[in-house]
Amino acid sequence: MSFYFSAVARLYIMPLSKVNPVFYSQQLQTKADLITSRFADFDAPALTIFNSPALHYRVRAEFKIWHEGDDSFYAMFNKAAPKQPVRIDTFPIGSELINSLMSKLMSEIRSDSMLRLKLFQVEFLTTLSGESLITMIYHKPLNDDWRRLAEILQQKLDTRIIGRSKKQRMVLSQDCVTETLTVDGRQYLYQQVENSFTQPNAQVNQKMLSWALTSSADLGGDLVELYCGNGNFTAVLAANFDKVLATEISKTSVKSAQHNFEMNGINNVHIARMSAEEFSSALAGDRTFRRLKDVDLSSYTFSTVLVDPPRAGLDTATTQLISRFDNILYISCNPETLYQNVADLNKTHRITKIAIFDQFPYTDHIECGIMLKKRDLMGI
Repeated sequence: MSFYFSAVARLYIMPLSKVNPVFYSQQLQTKADLITSRFADFDAPALTIFNSPALHYRVRAEFKIWHEGDDSFYAMFNKAAPKQPVRIDTFPIGSELINSLMSKLMSEIRSDSMLRLKLFQVEFLTTLSGESLITMIYHKPLNDDWRRLAEILQQKLDTRIIGRSKKQRMVLSQDCVTETLTVDGRQYLYQQVENSFTQPNAQVNQKMLSWALTSSADLGGDLVELYCGNGNFTAVLAANFDKVLATEISKTSVKSAQHNFEMNGINNVHIARMSAEEFSSALAGDRTFRRLKDVDLSSYTFSTVLVDPPRAGLDTATTQLISRFDNILYISCNPETLYQNVADLNKTHRITKIAIFDQFPYTDHIECGIMLKKRDLMGI
């Protein structure tokens, strides 16, 4: 069985004719049946399904800007015809705020030659709390005249604007937005920085965080988290553990995570800027790292590990590392690599919970969550 991802956010798009709420429930059930069948090899429990809004669920999007004569429009491409632009006038999977900004921004682009000239890409980042940021990317240097026009545009659209060109990044006010997510009745604030990873479906993200919080509620001890990003899971799960040690390789994400912990009054988390592979070496005692000089690993009583790896899944060393923990919370954006990793982990652990989170309706992409518990603790 194979799975693939139609990269809606990355300038390739599935035919928008597939976006039909009438068929959404059926398509979601097909995904659920695939996962149930696939993970039956491990005697997995009943699957929990978390749906998405059928429309207006994406809070970020990217578009090429296509110019034909006096006209300009948003464009994406089908992989079957990568040189033929698909005109995008409305974007039903995008948030209502994205759609509103798209229309207003394009009207301004068409009416002003300086804004229009050599503009080739626009990126939108919005939040459930109503904030927005627009990045305009050019094939020309940006000067003070462009800045003055963009500042007027920023006020007119009530948004934040960043201009980019080769080796140039012009931030007019702020380079981030602040998202507010509600998880089990509590609000969490997240700084989301332009051009860094954030969850594209914020409403499903809330459900995913709630599932992870509930799944880890009675585990106790300390948590280690690999690939923590901007602290999306960390900020929520910290309440379930005495201490949390989180790792992340991206400097921007580490800075945002630290800011997010401060905004949310979370003081039991230490974040180290290092890869999962480096942390594996440190925990095994194979290497020492200056980035851990203020961390006494022996002071932690780790009961649980949380991993949210990229599509390639976990490498062999990291899989071996997490097999040492009593509880494994694994969030996956690729069911195939998840299956391969679980096939190894199944020797020492058993799946106790499994869920899917429909981050990307109308595509074949499937986001999964699995909780595994050590077999010897279960008497198996």
